[in-house]
Amino acid sequence: MKYGTLYGVGVGPGAPDLLTLRAVETLKHAQVLALPRSSDYGASMAWKIIKPVIGEIDGQERLFLTFPMSKDPERLRAAWAVAFREIGERLEKGLSVAFATEGDPSLFSTFIYLQREANDRWPGIEVVVVPGVSSIAAVPAVTGIPLADGQERIAIIPANYGVDDLPEILAAFDTTILMKIGSEMPNILAAIEKEGLAEKTVYVSRATMPDQRIVRDVRQADKEYGDCFAMAIVSKKQRNGILAGDVKSSQKETVNDGA
Repeated sequence: MKYGTLYGVGVGPGAPDLLTLRAVETLKHAQVLALPRSSDYGASMAWKIIKPVIGEIDGQERLFLTFPMSKDPERLRAAWAVAFREIGERLEKGLSVAFATEGDPSLFSTFIYLQREANDRWPGIEVVVVPGVSSIAAVPAVTGIPLADGQERIAIIPANYGVDDLPEILAAFDTTILMKIGSEMPNILAAIEKEGLAEKTVYVSRATMPDQRIVRDVRQADKEYGDCFAMAIVSKKQRNGILAGDVKSSQKETVNDGA
């Protein structure tokens, strides 16, 4: 059977003008837009981002798929059963389907599960991933805090799955990015304060969106319930980077060579 092409399209962190040119072209030409939302009655954030740029295209189907914000495997399996059925019906008709996902399709994205399952369900199907600007790039841009320089190392943590090992991570990495904060903010703050890193931490909610919020005194965010668009960045900035070391090493080698 010849299936339609399945696209995973990253639509960026929230600002419509951060959609890439490739994403816009893919979304415009797909015959079906698969648009995730968190409830049957809620709006799709992906569609909110896309709509001002591509508008409503005649003949293009908008397929809204509900993925509850839950860790319950039974609820998630039921949601995916519906999604696979609905997407599969379109692909089997030879229609191209663009699954729009906030941020980048390869980072904490709903699309990853679809990508993993695609070839087993629809053998030989073409799957195309269109990268997007992730919140990991957007938050440093709106806060003015670079993520890493030279030898600095970065950890990316899905905080809503627990932060029991956060002290060890903070010790091992120069920059720690805590995504999907959920109800973990009090535990995050306790660990950060214990390590003396509160002054080096910034909380950001909905970066690049109209309701963007930046809290530079992270203690003021202790009661925040962070949704999937909330992050905290701990940036220790204790290293000067590799460049200064390289310059000194190069100068030393030059002197030695000339001796």
